[in-house]
Amino acid sequence: MASFETPDPENIRIITTLGHVDHGKTTLMDVLLAANNIISPRMAGKLRYLDSREDEIERGITMESSAVSLRFQVAGRNGDGNLQATYIINMIDTPGHVDFSTEVSTASRLCDGALILVDVVEGVCTQTISVLQQAWRDSLRPVLVINKVDRLIVELKLSPVEAYHHLSRLIEQVNAVMGGLFASARMEDDLRWREEREKRLATKKDQYADEGEGTANSADTFKEKDDEDIYFAPERGNVVFASAIDGWGFRVGKFAQLYSAKLGLKEANLRRVLWGDFYLDPKTKRVISYKHLKGRTLKPLFVQFVLDNIWAVYDAVVLNPNAEKVVKIVSTLNLKVSPRDLKSKDSRQLVSLLCSQWLPLSTCIIQAVIDIVPSPPAAQAFRLPRMLYPDSFEQGIAPKNKLEQDLFTSNLGPDANIVAYVSKMIAVPRKELPENKSRSLTADEMRSRGRESRRERSSEDTSAPLAALQGTMETLEIEGKADDEVILGFARLYSGSLTTGTEVYCVLPKYNASLPPEHPSNVHNLVTAEVEGMYIMMGRELRPVETIQAGHTFAIRGLGGKVWRNATLCAPLCTGIPQGSDVKYNQACLINLGGASRMTSPIVRVALEPVIPADMPKLVAGLALLAQADPCVETFQQQTGEHVILTAGELHLERCLKDLRERFARVEIQASKPIVPFRETAVKAADMPPPKSPNVTRGTVKGASSQNMVSFTIRAAPLPHTIHQFILQNLAVLRVFLQERRAANGNTLGETASPIEGGRTGMQDDIFYSPSVRPEQFWDVLEDKCKEAGGEWSGIADRIWAFGPHGAGGCILIDARKNVIPKSLRRRLLQERSVNPYGEEGGQDGQYDLCGHIETGFQLATFQGPLCAEPMDGLAYFVENVEIDSQAIQQEIVQNRLTQVTGSVISGIRDACRSGLLDWSPRLKLAMYSCDIQASTDVLGKVYGVIARRRGRIVGEEMKEGTTFFTVSALLPVVESFGFADDIRKRTSGAASPQLIFSGYELLDQDPFWVPTTEEELEDLGEKADRSNLAKEYMDAVRERKGMFVDRKIVQFAEKQRTLKR
Repeated sequence: MASFETPDPENIRIITTLGHVDHGKTTLMDVLLAANNIISPRMAGKLRYLDSREDEIERGITMESSAVSLRFQVAGRNGDGNLQATYIINMIDTPGHVDFSTEVSTASRLCDGALILVDVVEGVCTQTISVLQQAWRDSLRPVLVINKVDRLIVELKLSPVEAYHHLSRLIEQVNAVMGGLFASARMEDDLRWREEREKRLATKKDQYADEGEGTANSADTFKEKDDEDIYFAPERGNVVFASAIDGWGFRVGKFAQLYSAKLGLKEANLRRVLWGDFYLDPKTKRVISYKHLKGRTLKPLFVQFVLDNIWAVYDAVVLNPNAEKVVKIVSTLNLKVSPRDLKSKDSRQLVSLLCSQWLPLSTCIIQAVIDIVPSPPAAQAFRLPRMLYPDSFEQGIAPKNKLEQDLFTSNLGPDANIVAYVSKMIAVPRKELPENKSRSLTADEMRSRGRESRRERSSEDTSAPLAALQGTMETLEIEGKADDEVILGFARLYSGSLTTGTEVYCVLPKYNASLPPEHPSNVHNLVTAEVEGMYIMMGRELRPVETIQAGHTFAIRGLGGKVWRNATLCAPLCTGIPQGSDVKYNQACLINLGGASRMTSPIVRVALEPVIPADMPKLVAGLALLAQADPCVETFQQQTGEHVILTAGELHLERCLKDLRERFARVEIQASKPIVPFRETAVKAADMPPPKSPNVTRGTVKGASSQNMVSFTIRAAPLPHTIHQFILQNLAVLRVFLQERRAANGNTLGETASPIEGGRTGMQDDIFYSPSVRPEQFWDVLEDKCKEAGGEWSGIADRIWAFGPHGAGGCILIDARKNVIPKSLRRRLLQERSVNPYGEEGGQDGQYDLCGHIETGFQLATFQGPLCAEPMDGLAYFVENVEIDSQAIQQEIVQNRLTQVTGSVISGIRDACRSGLLDWSPRLKLAMYSCDIQASTDVLGKVYGVIARRRGRIVGEEMKEGTTFFTVSALLPVVESFGFADDIRKRTSGAASPQLIFSGYELLDQDPFWVPTTEEELEDLGEKADRSNLAKEYMDAVRERKGMFVDRKIVQFAEKQRTLKR
């Protein structure tokens, strides 16, 4: 296929399937593929065509998103004489498991609409809410597909009226989620509008010199958004009732079309009343509402005309097989079924055959997508402004230049700018590329090859052995290359048309469009690349194309080594970058569409090493390939030299290890036990030992550098809950401040201490929070929180020296020195912005300013605490005194030994901070999973047993109305979660399956150094405290893994007599 284009861009749709795991997304895609003659209709739902990985087929769940482009002929309703219109539907099937939710966010960024699948029995689950939020964030137009309706008949055995009420409740639950999303967005827009209005009023106040006059002259009011279009309503056509496994589905409009002539009503009128509390009066044959029932028990129209008929088919075929009724149904509905199929013993196959002809699911879905989901030009008109201006509250944003004009209209013209967004990179074996696949030879090619071989045999050539050897070497080289992986970019073209061989700019996610391209921070984020090849993705296959037009998704080759995970491809013309042109003259075509948001943070860490040490280079290269091909994987090398991989969960880890062994590294790999993160903190407990330093406040530590040239006093104290929670909620704001400081210091390459790329809020393993305040409001709100805490905390906002660890964490360093202008992060930020009303900072340190070294010691201590070298959280350190011996330091400078002094200051501060934590009652904080399990009543006790054994706790249970299913919510420590999913499936015989989502850290209220001291404790536990200390177990396990000293008794119960037997 030379090009992939349609005559009319209005006939293109780009959609994705979203939903909870096992709600039928891949089965639905099978039905659509069968309608496009890619697979057999009989294999739809069984083949799972888009699950191409071996482990996907074994487990029966999708792990990687797959794309396919389908072409459909749809009967036209207009009177142009055009009876059929060709539509191209670009579809992306996404995973439903929480471990692979990043695949969902990368796919939804490219789409204009979404099919939201919900299992009619399981209802709204955790991932259903997550994907609805994702669709809302990306401004997708959703279509609700209520799947597995057959389960209401076959499993739950509900009557049609009960099923109608069950469906009504389900739609209400989904709409409640949509209403909550709308309400939160409305409040954010209102806040932005008020801030903008205050700025405008302040400007007018300066102009008019009178606030009252400024207010009187502002006639703007906040425009309310209409929430009518966001809800799902069957009468609007955005709800599909379906059974993907049986191949049938319908919208209310289908039955309105069937019954309108019979009832003598207009189709549009009947569509409005076919769902809801409307009834058919048997006497007058008129449609009445519930107000005119007058005590009569009539069935709603939806039950009478829709559900009763579907229930009758299932009753005659599956529940109470009756051959005569089946024949009658076939003749009444005018279906074509062979006598052999009618005699089939497989009742589900027969019901699928009948219903898929009567109510074809593929026709219903395609018609719903065409009606509800906008075409690329229409969708980009409202989606692109929100992507480019996410903080704007205005509903309609006019394009400001030609580039935005092309983007908002999906311009295809020859003078249009090329803009394509690459949402993720995918790895494909080189032999799978179409150009490398072996094809069968034609008769002419076989004859010409025979003539050449005969000519070679007849000619006596002395160099024949050498030529044969060269040919063998070339063959081996080609075969070796065929085993390699090729990196392709998965992209969507927003404007222009792209041709193979075109040279384009790759704008990386950190590119700042407000700065010129030659700015130091932009130089490394703008590269050029040549399009080496383009492919239309057809599930397991790739089809090469020469040209792609705007509005299509495609795979692109040529970005390997230049684009890491996502990028925006730009060019000023459809012919690409003009020869010899400078980037300064093409700046108008550059735009950054940003990166896809990550729904879950990777939490499971594993250290890897090859079985054969000589294979280490292969492992390192394989890890780099894996990190590029999987958007949710992080790989880095620890300070110990270990190569570590971070994954979203246990299942994700299994998939990554399988890919490394079989595809990317191709070596045998040993994986360590999962490395689980902890946090160290301290609390004020009732039974704490007396302070280590007498006659001073608890937590106070005095220290000094080598030869006592620098002496200092630091006091540790637990942070009040309000301040701590506020800091954790706004880690992203602290990250912004950190980047500002780096930029001011000329460090644009980032911190070397942090092994993770930008985009994370703070350290590894931190949970993602959306900030509660804007950066400009942070200090004022923090000041209010400090006043709320009271006591010594009320005035610390201007004395905060630094946050830690890594400059953005849950610990703070406070300058509490007297008679000194304090080191204030707030003032430094204002100073860097050249708006410093406080004057210059100073200190008693004079020319020997050791403030940077004190902060470094604090950062080191908070990054590796005293318990098991894990990051600290929830502690404040007050620097109360720093004294410097200037003469001694002057002598060290003369002898060129100042580095020894600064090094000892750093290590002294670090040790003091660690000792300050131990002066309180130390605690560990465990990483926790929130766990949602759907289980029937007969296995509920087994589920509770498994959770209790793994030290989890139940936080809620709810019974699904009309079913025997319970939804159990629990909290489970990550350290106890490995093997949890397999364990729960074994105990319940597969009847329950958990979804684990990282939910942050929780205090384990147990002192790891606790020993029995009182008479009651000694009497109960004995001197050795035989009952295990859980906190100490966790602490010792981490210390042992890190090679630290572990205080463990080798000989237990040595005083007891042992009798040795043969």
